[in-house]
Amino acid sequence: MSLTVADAVDYKGLPADKSRTGGWIPAALSLGIEICERLSTMGIAVNLVTYLGRTMHLTSAASANVVTDFMGTSFLLCLLGGFLADSYLGRYRTIAIFASVQTIGTFLLSVSTRLPQLRPPPCQATEVTQCKQASNFQMGTLYLSLYLIALGTGGLKSSVSGFGTDQFDEKDEKEKAQMAFFFNRFFFVISTGTLMAVTVLVYIQDEVGRSWGYGICSASMFVAILVFLSGTKRYRYKKCLGSPVVQIFQVVAAAIGKKNVKVPSDIALLYENLPEALQIHHTDQFPFLDKASVVTEDDYGDNGSFRVNPWKLCPVTRVEEVKKMIRLLPIWATTIIFWTTYAQLITFSVEQATTMERTIGHFQIPAGSLTVFFVGAILVTLAVYDRLIMPLWKKWKGKPGFTNLQRIAIGLFLSVVGMAAAAVAEVKRLSVAKKFSETTTLPITVFLLIPQFFLVGSGEAFIYTGQLDFFITQSPKGMKTMSTGLFLTTLALGFFFSSLLVSILKAVTGSSRKQGWVGENINKGRLDCFYGLLAALSFINFGLFLISAAWYGKKTVKRAPEVEIIVEESSFEEKC
Repeated sequence: MSLTVADAVDYKGLPADKSRTGGWIPAALSLGIEICERLSTMGIAVNLVTYLGRTMHLTSAASANVVTDFMGTSFLLCLLGGFLADSYLGRYRTIAIFASVQTIGTFLLSVSTRLPQLRPPPCQATEVTQCKQASNFQMGTLYLSLYLIALGTGGLKSSVSGFGTDQFDEKDEKEKAQMAFFFNRFFFVISTGTLMAVTVLVYIQDEVGRSWGYGICSASMFVAILVFLSGTKRYRYKKCLGSPVVQIFQVVAAAIGKKNVKVPSDIALLYENLPEALQIHHTDQFPFLDKASVVTEDDYGDNGSFRVNPWKLCPVTRVEEVKKMIRLLPIWATTIIFWTTYAQLITFSVEQATTMERTIGHFQIPAGSLTVFFVGAILVTLAVYDRLIMPLWKKWKGKPGFTNLQRIAIGLFLSVVGMAAAAVAEVKRLSVAKKFSETTTLPITVFLLIPQFFLVGSGEAFIYTGQLDFFITQSPKGMKTMSTGLFLTTLALGFFFSSLLVSILKAVTGSSRKQGWVGENINKGRLDCFYGLLAALSFINFGLFLISAAWYGKKTVKRAPEVEIIVEESSFEEKC
């Protein structure tokens, strides 16, 4: 067995020596960055809505939209981070640069919450509209802090998991097993960081001070960067191979440029320049894209020499990779709505908690910490699935657990039930609010909200792992980073759709005389109707997902009759 890794180099640019580079310890050093990123992002997100309402004096709907826009931007910028890592910087530099950006953002946020000049004067009025709202300068400083954090999160998040897997050689059975362990524990690490954020960090923000909480985020990320940089000499580095986004644009541009060209009936005449072992066999689906592989007179120079312009002529394998990505889109589109329901748990559900009885003895639970039930549901679900469901399923069906599409379906269904439970809980809360309209804290226990947190949290455990597995294993091998970014965009679009939906409902159901379903005060709104609408939309989306999954399964079977393709794809799934 070779003592070096064929497709990796060390920090000097020499072939990576297995005995001196890579392995579990260097991979684990990158997990510190991921834990601190979750600590910062979620610690801010789950408790930001209370700060915007109580301190900055924003309305309920405006506060929710600020949070969802912040989270949506964080995940959308993962595409930028993936592009820079693949095309120019590499994953190591991308992580180091954008982790530093997030550190600066959290430090600035700590300063902005500390200085009295950067927030409006305190107000004890029961209606937020009677208080002086934050000025444009104060909100601008807050936005600068938040979107620096979003930029840092988006830049590093798309590279951390990939950089961790770069530390293992897939051709080495021992290291392949270590990589599988790394993948299995990656989401658990994310959840651990989130758990620390919604318990310890939220408590510090509420009881000690916001600036202290955000300062801890900045300091922990700074320490994580130092730990990450300490492994520089032990890491394995993969060379930049170019962005898959550019490759997709090349195929589309070549196909459009040859829109009037007829595809030959003999597919052997189509252009291919890759060795047999790396080729993907031609499929009949999306025949328009095949035009990108048709050789024409324009592909020859004046002297008759054959020349290849990737924007005018693409090999069949490149075209088939684009086709594979297109086949993923229906599944991608039908998973967006889940993250819209998820957004409500860190915005409106936290606002609900602020109006309810939260004391246990002499201790008052911070409203943002109620999401601990959400994170707890994730950890419990993962443990039960790993230790109970998978062994039973293997004995019964002979398969090691549910397929990725089955896990996504379970997650979507649980979100439907979760939103229905949220609507029922809000009906009960509003009935109490009508009787005690002048009371700051309503005489109704906050534990009434536990079912919605638990159901959607369990749903995330299934859908997050299912999506990650689906987009990595079903995408072309050369587009693994892009497929991870594609998965993360579902989170971004889910948060943005939440903001859009809130804005539309505020305009449609409200007027100058009434606030509508969502608005200044949730005790005077109809949040139950909003949750009911989300439950209905989620149910419709669940049906569309089942249709899309059936279509995807049918097309997958139909397009892979050859043994070679089946062996190649199953081998790739095992590697991932």
